Amino acid sequence: MRRTSGSVLALALACCATASAERVRWTSSRVAGSPEPPPPYRLVPAFGGIKFKEPIFIARQPGSQRYWVAEYRGKIHSFLASDPEGTKALVLDIKRGLTSFSFHPKFAENGQIFTFSHLDTEDKREGQMSQVSRWTIDRSDPPKANPAPPTLIVEWPGGGHNGGEAIIGPDGYLYISTGDSTGGSDTKATGQGVDDLLAVMMRIDVDNPAPGRPYSIPKDNPFVDTPGARGEIWAFGFRNPWRFSFDPVTGRPWVGDVGQDLWEMIELSHKGANHGWSVREGSHVFHPHKKQGPAPFTAPVVEHHHTECRSITGGYVYQGDKFPELRGAYLYGDYEYGKVWGLRYDYGKSRVTWHKELADTTVKIASFGLGHDGAFLAVDYHSGEIFQLDRRPAVKNPAKFPRKLSQTGLFDSVKDHRVATGVIPYSINAPFWSDGAHKERFVALAGETPIEFKDKGAWEFADGTVTVKSFRMDMEEGNAASRRLIETRIVVKQDNHWVGYTYLWNKAQTEADLVGAGGLDRVYEIRDKNAPSGKRRQSWHFPSRNECMYCHSRAAGFSLGLNTHQLNRDGQVERLLRDGYFKEPPKKPVSELPAYPDPFDAKVPIGDRAKAYLQVNCAMCHVADGGGNSPMLLGYETEFSKAKLIGEKPVHDTLGIADALLVAPGDPARSVLHARITRRGTNQMPPTSTNRIDEEGAKLIRQWIEQLSK
Repeated sequence: MRRTSGSVLALALACCATASAERVRWTSSRVAGSPEPPPPYRLVPAFGGIKFKEPIFIARQPGSQRYWVAEYRGKIHSFLASDPEGTKALVLDIKRGLTSFSFHPKFAENGQIFTFSHLDTEDKREGQMSQVSRWTIDRSDPPKANPAPPTLIVEWPGGGHNGGEAIIGPDGYLYISTGDSTGGSDTKATGQGVDDLLAVMMRIDVDNPAPGRPYSIPKDNPFVDTPGARGEIWAFGFRNPWRFSFDPVTGRPWVGDVGQDLWEMIELSHKGANHGWSVREGSHVFHPHKKQGPAPFTAPVVEHHHTECRSITGGYVYQGDKFPELRGAYLYGDYEYGKVWGLRYDYGKSRVTWHKELADTTVKIASFGLGHDGAFLAVDYHSGEIFQLDRRPAVKNPAKFPRKLSQTGLFDSVKDHRVATGVIPYSINAPFWSDGAHKERFVALAGETPIEFKDKGAWEFADGTVTVKSFRMDMEEGNAASRRLIETRIVVKQDNHWVGYTYLWNKAQTEADLVGAGGLDRVYEIRDKNAPSGKRRQSWHFPSRNECMYCHSRAAGFSLGLNTHQLNRDGQVERLLRDGYFKEPPKKPVSELPAYPDPFDAKVPIGDRAKAYLQVNCAMCHVADGGGNSPMLLGYETEFSKAKLIGEKPVHDTLGIADALLVAPGDPARSVLHARITRRGTNQMPPTSTNRIDEEGAKLIRQWIEQLSK
């Protein structure tokens, strides 16, 4: 049985056949707020809205009321929080990409700071070096750099992931965190090595340098006596440690380590620690066949799936008086989703005792900072502002998130499944496999903001947009008259974030109720003449809030089917264009715009059909930064010759297949891709939202693999 969208297509065609001169507004939206209580804190602008250009780091000047802010392209400015004009004074321009800076503990006496510099932002040549340098600052008011040139302390190869920070720890040594210097998947195989300065934390003595060099190596560093190892290394196995700070109780560094495919990590490091990359990503297997380094693995204290966190930003253990309830908690956040969390850790028992989301914001948090009077600061790389943590005020009449589908304003009649005026039905060229369910799709646009059209990639939508997908299942296999609604999923854009929710239909087919945040599983009894008893039990998974965003990810464009490749059919793009839904019209005639083929149209070349199938069922993860734990790239626009798929060895489980390849030309039995599609449970693909094998899709991929040898 093939999935269909017949009823949706009929609605779309009827809609397109009706001439219209202007956009029909959806005015009945009641999808607002959240079904869960809002986090107790928020981020609010600090310092009167003073702005910087791509700020990347903030710190207080010791013994002063001044703050210093580093900008990504190399400048460090200072300002006084009490200055009503927000006057910025240039301290230093290092003329290179700048990640962070730190003050020497004796800054008041020696005026020394350390800068952590990545690649030259204007020079794209290969072979550049990341550097830590020491500068002397004249302690004038405002402070400015001494004309004397800096001292280069240490350098190492730059690349895609550079770290980091350079901070003198409580023991008086300079600690430096570095990344694996690659674009992804540890292609230099450096994560588990201790023979270079990549993917490590160094510990060096800059106050007592060895003869002829700007530092010495402490004799108690863990690998000073290891043959072939760099003695500077104190810990290793990091992917991209983005911000670390020292625990005020133990002196150990808390590290925010940016993950790759699925996980973001908070790590509490220690002497000789191996944090796993790239044999592991956090506590999860990544490259199991790579050789482990010279230390056992140290598990992260906390790890976040990419459904809730996409680029971790390490923070600080809070010790201020402004929020006494948070004193002693480690606070950290996320760059992509703007969230802030807190955790408490029992050092004696080595376990987390409290972990909570504190704020959900739109701030692109590049760094945190500790302010005067107990303020906890956040640097917004995108807007250029500095924010501070604040308690969320009570709202007298908060919006009540709709607990029933009839309360959303999306339907004029839920029991008739009739959508409200202005809610647009649409159909797509290549549907995702959903265990044989029949789907109807709609999009509801709030307000007047138009759609930002793109030839390729996801269209951009304004806040308030809601996408809707209803699922119907045949209670008797192949009998349309037995079909009943089981689920309606909505994905909502609020505060520039997309969030997914799902509703469970009742037996009477008159209403659907909001499923809890953790999701739900139900089993339906289906009459099926091909089953041994004439009946089969079909499991259906209602996804959790986080699982919704597993597929509706940033890399996939969030809205999935709402793009030119999917909607360019049956006059749908022309209809939207004619009725004024687009901010700017396409630059090409609609007839020249791209479109996915139907994967099951035998008149289309099988390679194109296979690409379309892999795009909609696999590419939400298996694209650049998509979260698929494999280097293969399955986007439709990627040629198979560049997809790292055909003839490639698996980097993970071979599923017991002898001489396995991801795709073995002419041999589906040796092809891990085909094996994953044809199984359910452990190692299935797609990994979520399906409990039933797509027999027709598996047949398509098998036939495509078979013809590759011809």
